[in-house]
Amino acid sequence: MSLRSSLSRPIGAVAVVVVTALALAGCVSRDSDARSSAPPSTVDASNLSAVTLNVGDQKGGTQSLLEASGQLTGLPYRISFSTFTSGPPQVEAATAGRIDFAVTGNTPPIFGAAADARIKVVSAYANNASGDQVLVPASSPLRSVADLRGKRVAVAKGSSANGHILLQLKKAGLSPADVQLIYLQPADALTAFTAGQVDAWAIWDPYTAIAQRQNGARTLTTAEGVANGYGFGIASQQALADPAKNTALADLVGRIAKASAWAKTNPAEWAAKYSAAVKIDPAAGAVAQTRSLRPAIALDSTVIGSEQQLYDAFVDAKQIPRGKPFSDYVDTRYADTVTEATR
Repeated sequence: MSLRSSLSRPIGAVAVVVVTALALAGCVSRDSDARSSAPPSTVDASNLSAVTLNVGDQKGGTQSLLEASGQLTGLPYRISFSTFTSGPPQVEAATAGRIDFAVTGNTPPIFGAAADARIKVVSAYANNASGDQVLVPASSPLRSVADLRGKRVAVAKGSSANGHILLQLKKAGLSPADVQLIYLQPADALTAFTAGQVDAWAIWDPYTAIAQRQNGARTLTTAEGVANGYGFGIASQQALADPAKNTALADLVGRIAKASAWAKTNPAEWAAKYSAAVKIDPAAGAVAQTRSLRPAIALDSTVIGSEQQLYDAFVDAKQIPRGKPFSDYVDTRYADTVTEATR
């Protein structure tokens, strides 16, 4: 199987949506719902049979995890999954009301906040960020981030990789103006990377693992110790305001937390099922899931403060405008659900 086909093959979601990457800060509506409103009342689970949650997903993400762990069994509502290339289009879709929920990396919610997107961050997931890497071809003379000055770096705009490369440049005393950031979604970035049209590629697992296994890509640096590695569940404000969908979302957030815990305690079984679901080399799948598991964690002040720091770094680099504090886009209504699910 070619590297390109490994990365671009759909994973069999219930409904697959191909979304063009958008410069989110310029595309979402600023007609936001009131952020101070109390959560709506919930409904009994027996009344959820008519509810369909539209869930945004990425390659090997939420659907694969829920299926592998058995957490899609006995749902009192329906889920329609849509596959996206990265987090920013998911935020755009949630703002437009096309999806109700999605799990993203640490940076898409920041771009959403800068654009006053109609979303809330409702759950958090931890990772050491070692699977988020800057790759170079095996024969590249580049040996450090400082060597990227003047070079072409492929990255998906507004993605976790965008946050990672920004922080790496800052650490090396560089700014985005010191390199040529080429904004490409993963499949297009792969083509450019393998054709030598870019000098480096900031990317995340499973793309990182596949490129290393099948293309001989070399790691220039990882995000470990530089980026916070968090993932976030985002929900549309429309869904959160609906009692029935609010109830279903609480259940889904709990199921994702249980599924993440299952994956952590059953790494070999999860890696095998993950690899089969996304149709990649099992060895690459095992590597990706060894370093890219994201167990659910509390959405607390430490997490929120770390995200505000990343937000500020983008503002300081003049990559996004300064908007409301990141905390304005956080809703902790499902905190008890996550606590119960991870006991």
